[in-house]
Amino acid sequence: MKILTGNANRPLAEAICKELGTPLTEASVKRFSDQEVFVEILENVRGEDVFIVQPTSYPANDNMMELLVTIDAARRGSARRITAVVPYFGYARQDRKSAPRSPISAKLVANLITTAGADRVLTMDLHAGQIQGFFDIPVDNLHAAPVFARDIAQHYDTENLLIVSPDVGGVVRARAIAKRLDCNLAIIDKRRERAGVSEVMNVIGDVDGKNCILIDDIVDSGGTLCNAAQALLKNGAKSASAYITHGVLSGGAVSRITSSALKELAVTDSIQGTEPVIDASNIRHISIAPILSEAIKRIHDEQSVSCLFD
Repeated sequence: MKILTGNANRPLAEAICKELGTPLTEASVKRFSDQEVFVEILENVRGEDVFIVQPTSYPANDNMMELLVTIDAARRGSARRITAVVPYFGYARQDRKSAPRSPISAKLVANLITTAGADRVLTMDLHAGQIQGFFDIPVDNLHAAPVFARDIAQHYDTENLLIVSPDVGGVVRARAIAKRLDCNLAIIDKRRERAGVSEVMNVIGDVDGKNCILIDDIVDSGGTLCNAAQALLKNGAKSASAYITHGVLSGGAVSRITSSALKELAVTDSIQGTEPVIDASNIRHISIAPILSEAIKRIHDEQSVSCLFD
């Protein structure tokens, strides 16, 4: 087994290697003067089972090219099998035609990864589950629900807990965690006027006196979460926190969250945290290295990965 990584999230790749007891494979990932990506694998990968850890987060296009070029380098180095480990799958929000003459970019990215030479993909909490069908190779879409449920049980009193979905589309995700913790579910009814801007309209469910935890897959601008937290408190909630898989946190999201009604925002390390994110008083990281390393081990040993969903 060989574990490779680009520049997107080296700390996560190192944590995975530590869990597996395997050294990170040496590789040179550089830029020419015109920012063209160049990758050279500095170890022999002939006949090896190669795993390339590279989320396609900001800068999304640079990190995507690093992934594609590294896959090609491993293929031309005669790797036996190549698995693209993409904890955060960029372009996943473009999974359908939202307007006339608009692209389905998630499908395009799936084609690029397949054409580059990947044999399978390992990812976590795809924004839309149907993206798995965009690939013509096997896709293992892990869920953060088991990780979140354990962490919530350790940090919160489940007797007075309420799980909240910030929109109707996230109900299935939130319900899975509510079922694990044996607690009730509420839903935020929101209407989005345009991309990046949301308005909370109503809270469906009894939140009075409850410690509410919002569950979602991506936090980008943070507007939805902050509006939802404010709406919960206005409806009598005791506190409002959030657990999010992918902390994109672009623009002024960090300052918006630190000054909001959110007691805490817990995000996984699928995306490497920037300095403002790390320094934020109410943002906490949860490592997904253990679940990713276990999935990598099971793929390498040709064992079932589905047990990791339990």
